[in-house]
Formats: sequence, C-alpha cells, structure tokens
Amino acid sequence: MNVPTREEIDAAVNGKTVVSEFLKTVAARPDAVSLRWKTDDGWNEWTWRDLADQVARAVGGLADLGIGPGDRLVIMMRNRTEFHVIDLATLFLGATPISLYNSSSPEQVAYLASHSAASIAIVENKDFLDRFVKVRSELPALRSIVSIEDPGSGSQEGVARYGDLVAGSPADLSEAAARVGPDTIATVIYTSGTTGPPKGVMLSHYTICWTVESMSRMLNEVVAGKRMVSYLPMAHIAERMLSHYQHTMLGTEVTDCPELSQLSSYLREVRPQFFMGVPRVWEKIHAGVQAMASANPAGRADFDAALEVGRRCNAAREDGRSLPPDLAPEWERVDNSVFRVIREMLGIDQMEVAISAAAPITGEVFDFFRIIGVPLSEIYGLSECCGPMTWERFRVRSRTVGRAIPGSEVILLDDGEVVSRGGNNFIGYLDDPARTAEVLDEDGWLHTGDIGTIDEDGFLRIIDRKKELIITAGGKNISPANLEAALKSVPLIGQACAIGDAKPYVAALLVLDPEVAPSWAKQHGIAATSLADLAADPDIRAEVERGVAEANKGFSNAERIKRFTILGDEWLPDSDELTPTMKLKRRGVLTKYAKEIEELYA
Repeated sequence: MNVPTREEIDAAVNGKTVVSEFLKTVAARPDAVSLRWKTDDGWNEWTWRDLADQVARAVGGLADLGIGPGDRLVIMMRNRTEFHVIDLATLFLGATPISLYNSSSPEQVAYLASHSAASIAIVENKDFLDRFVKVRSELPALRSIVSIEDPGSGSQEGVARYGDLVAGSPADLSEAAARVGPDTIATVIYTSGTTGPPKGVMLSHYTICWTVESMSRMLNEVVAGKRMVSYLPMAHIAERMLSHYQHTMLGTEVTDCPELSQLSSYLREVRPQFFMGVPRVWEKIHAGVQAMASANPAGRADFDAALEVGRRCNAAREDGRSLPPDLAPEWERVDNSVFRVIREMLGIDQMEVAISAAAPITGEVFDFFRIIGVPLSEIYGLSECCGPMTWERFRVRSRTVGRAIPGSEVILLDDGEVVSRGGNNFIGYLDDPARTAEVLDEDGWLHTGDIGTIDEDGFLRIIDRKKELIITAGGKNISPANLEAALKSVPLIGQACAIGDAKPYVAALLVLDPEVAPSWAKQHGIAATSLADLAADPDIRAEVERGVAEANKGFSNAERIKRFTILGDEWLPDSDELTPTMKLKRRGVLTKYAKEIEELYA
C-alpha cells in the first residue's frame, strides 16, 4: 500500500472544516442513526437529521447569548448527546468550545475558565453548576451559565436553561458554515505539564480535518455506521477525536455512556465494532477473565491449553505469516470452544478495531487480547499532535506503538527523543509563546519529551519519559511537581515524590522533615528521635495522613494521593534522590525504592 504524503493529505482537506464535513455527513446519511443513549425508559436515538436540527437550534440560542467568532465557551458534562450539540453549534458560530474534566475542583475551574477567557459555561447539573458559582466572582469575563438539567430552587440568578436555548427557530447551518475557515481554532485541550499550571493546546479545523483524513487512510475502509461507545471525558483528546470529530466527519454511530462504571453493560448491549480503551479498562477486563478461569479449577487446564494455542497463532500473525496447516484447525477449535464464548460474554466479539491509548499498556495484558482473538493495537500520541502520532492497525507488533500516521514524519534526535512533524501538530499553547517554542521548533518538529527507538520497519518503541508527566492507567495527565509542592507544604513532610505513571492511582513516597518531625514528636510525648523510628510511629502517620488529606483538597479525585509510605531515610543534596540544588532525581528515587513502590500497588 502506498503511504500518502503530507501534500496529498493537504490537498484532500483543502478548504474543509469540521462543520462543512458535518453537513456532508448529514446530507449523505440523514436517516441513519447518529447518536444513541439510554434512559430509565430504555434506548433512545437521533438520526443525523435529528442531530442537525438540534445543532441549528443551539446555534440560534447561543447567538442570542452573544456567542460569536473568536469567543470561547467551556463545557462541563458527562458523555451525553447535548455535548455533541453544543460543541458543533459553537463551531458553527466561529467560536471555540473547551471541555473541562468533570473531576475539576472549583479552584481548577476558576483557573481554566479564567485562562481561556470563557464568556459562557455549559454545565450538566447542579453539582457542576455549584463549582462555577463558588468561583464566579473570580471570572469577570463569564457572562452566562447554562444548565442542562434543572438545578432546582435556590440557584444563582442568571443561570439559563438548556431547554430554552434550543427552543427557538433553527439557524441556517449552510450559511453559518460558510463563515468558518480552516484556520479557525476548533478547540483548546488543557493538559498538565511537568511543572506549573496547565497548558492550553490550540487545535484548528485544519489540524483536526488533517488528522481525521490521515487516520481514515490507515483504516482503509468505509467506517460510516460502525458502532462505538463514548465513555472517556471529552476533555481527553483521544475520546474527542474518536467519538466526536471522527464520528462527525465519518458518520459512525456513537452510543454515549455517562459513567465508566456502566461500561461493561454498555459493551454487552452495544457490541462496538470500534473501541478505544485506556490501559486500566483492558487490565480490568483481563483480570476479570483470569478470575473466572481461576474460580473453575477443572476448566483452568483447558483454558491454559487454549491460551498456548492462541499464543502460537498470535506469534505467526505478528510475523506476517498465515497459520500453518497444522495450527489453523487448532485455532478454530479453541476459538469456537473457549475464546468466542469469552468475547461474546464480554461484548467484545464484534470489535474490528480495538485500541489501547493514553498510557503504556503492559505486554502481558496486550498479548492476552491478541491471543484470544481481539485485534488490539496500541496508539501513541499527545494532545499537541491532535491525538495520534503513531499507529498500526494490521501489522501489529507487541511492545511497539506502530508507525508514523500517513503524511507525518517521526524521527529520533541524537539523545533518543521522539519528534514528529505533520499536519496534525498543534498551533501552539494558548497565550503562551514561550512554552510553545519549547516544544515546537522553527522547522515544525514537535518535541515529545519521550525517549524511544525505531526499528528497521519504522515501528516505534517508547523506552522512557524525558519529561516527568504522570499518565495514570486511566489516562489522566497529572503534574507530579504540583502534587509534591502541596505535600511539602505539610509541616511534617520534608520531601515527596508522587508516582503513578501507568498505575491505577497516584501514590507518594514521603520523607519526614529532619528538623520538624523530632520537634513535633517531643511535643506530643513520643520518645522516638530517629527518622526511621518516627516514620514507623502511628501518631506520626496519623498526623501525616491528615496533612495529605488537606493537600488533596486542591486537586481532582484522579490526581489525589490514594496511598503513601513514609520512608525512614533522609534525602540529602547531591545524592541518589536529590541534585546539589535539592531538585528531585525522579529516576533515582524510582530505582532505589522500587520495592516500596511495588508494595503501594500490591
């Protein structure tokens, strides 16, 4: 297959915008199902014509609220149909919709809404509304708040109702789309860096259309009507690309799942053909299957024997070989008797494209799904490259993240850092040219901060992080430096190292302050004086626990420290743990305390 060049993809998306492509989808598939959702009364659905009508009405309602070209609007809601309506309507007005993580604390809401200079906020319910109300005095640019659900009595004056927003006459979408250009900013994705406040990644209509076109070349098939489940936050670039932009432009069928806890039942009911999961989702499915197998000792041997057949078959496929004559019937036997039953039970039996994204997945879990017949592949990228940078659908190689997406270039610098250039690269960070210049050079190369290797066939393997960003197994980007600074504000804590990369939650290694801790102990009648003894004292731990709980209040639930251990050591300058200027040597800490870290996740 010939790989298209950047120039070819540029030509294919010339003049296109997200809204112009949406109108093409509506024209081509007016009566096909676009969105599905579940209520207490059962399943509901909208056709593409229904969605377009709702968008047209929302365009008029937002215009009445003063939204126009260049304005910004923040959205805080779960995965539900109204998101697609509001996001698209905002784009038709030449404005920029920005999603906030639903876990954001009021302080984080204040920062993000202020930094983006948002003039309107769309919230789902009273819980989200209250977070805005709490900090509204800090947001002079915020003119209006619209609530999807009725927030009830006692709500702040000036809160509009979503029902009123879409109650008017529909706007002319074709006329509105003509006023939106490829260079218009389509969204800002906020992502935490290794230090400092979050950065706003600006993505234009051109960037998004280019990326969708590149990915559609890799899919190499018509995907209109393919079933998907949307469940990750729309503030996450991977979910926004797959179940919103690609959905809008390629005509897939999306079922909105509002709660991650409901995902298992949605998989069984929807049986998606395209599915993207963060590593934690795949890990939980894998653990569930293994637990079921172990609960039946009589069948465990048969299951293990089937896995061995699947392992041999997967090795042949990974090498690009057809199954040998003696292995093909063995695969058919174990697939029919074991694996197909498992896939059907889990609702993953009809997956044509299965992707692990947002954080590294362990080789054991990745291989398991390939072995049982799920076509799992791993994708790699950043918000700064509109999501995907490398991927391979067909020639999947375990422990790699595929090859450069069509039209882009991915190379390594002399120090092994992965850099990329293509139409998928972002415009820059919102109002932050200095930090933009740190990652996007004059020649258009995006510097990822990750260290990797590339084999002779172009497959990328990520080795380590040059930067220190934590990405949990749930796909949440977290700045450890911000957490560590908050922890070190606790009097008893002298040093802290937040951990959690590719883990199910964030934990921390803590070191007592060598001056404060002995003094506090003496005041509270504790005889111990050494740091090792103090670290083991129950009263000291209880006080540290209170301090950690207080520090956690400034962070969202996904960012908070769930477990910690108090080390009995002192971290000195110019040691394994600290530089001469007392900066944390993260890799040194992770290596030295590997056993303690393992126990935190036992």
